[in-house]
Amino acid sequence: MIIGASSFASPLEELINEVDSVELYVPKMELYEGRKLQHDLIRKVSDILSTSSGVTSVHAPYYADVHTYPAKLCVDTANMNGPDFRLMEESIELAAYFQSRVMVLHPGLVGNNRRDSLSRMVDNLKHLAEFADNHGVMLGLENKEGTAPGNLCCEADELVRAVEEINSGNLGITFDVGHANLTTGGRPGMVREFMETVRPLVVHVHVHDNMGVWTSEYNGDVHMAPGSGTVDLEVIGELGYGGIHNLEVFSMEDVIAGKEKLLAL
Repeated sequence: MIIGASSFASPLEELINEVDSVELYVPKMELYEGRKLQHDLIRKVSDILSTSSGVTSVHAPYYADVHTYPAKLCVDTANMNGPDFRLMEESIELAAYFQSRVMVLHPGLVGNNRRDSLSRMVDNLKHLAEFADNHGVMLGLENKEGTAPGNLCCEADELVRAVEEINSGNLGITFDVGHANLTTGGRPGMVREFMETVRPLVVHVHVHDNMGVWTSEYNGDVHMAPGSGTVDLEVIGELGYGGIHNLEVFSMEDVIAGKEKLLAL
């Protein structure tokens, strides 16, 4: 198991001394002015990472209608235009530049017709998977939380079906145990079933906690430190995945607490 943390948890200079992997959360690293990538900032990130022997992953832009997310970097993978494709391709190029082990993608929005939206998302991700293949980058499509039903691929079966339809050796699943906990109402047995369904396709793992129910704060997706909510972390141990387990939490204190929990599995 490789234990990592998201770049929004703490300054990179501190993270690289605490974990063995950093997930470069592209939309929240202030690397863009509008949709123009600031290459001087990329070089600064590279200089910091060069002082560590750790690995990286990348989190691509996605759709989020919240004030904490930069609106100009919103991308609905079920409804993409030319500039959206270029933005996502740029994240793949960044992943290749940083020699990242995986780039995380979010599924698209349900929209007015679930079947049509899912079909468009599959077609769009086929294109991105081909681009990723040409750059030696693995993509991981993440399961979203069922407490926000406007998203596709909250349920394990739909997520697996989408990945199988894309049918690329360069696209698997990012298993987000916190989102699975919300989708299954915080019931450990169902989270375990979810994990077993996606297990053969997992290429990356996100770890964070919540109470397993909808709340007015981010639909319950509050990204607490592992062990402080209802997520059964034994599911992570049972998954048996040897790659990156990224702690998606908001402070170094929570990174340290989550690291201790993962090491104890």
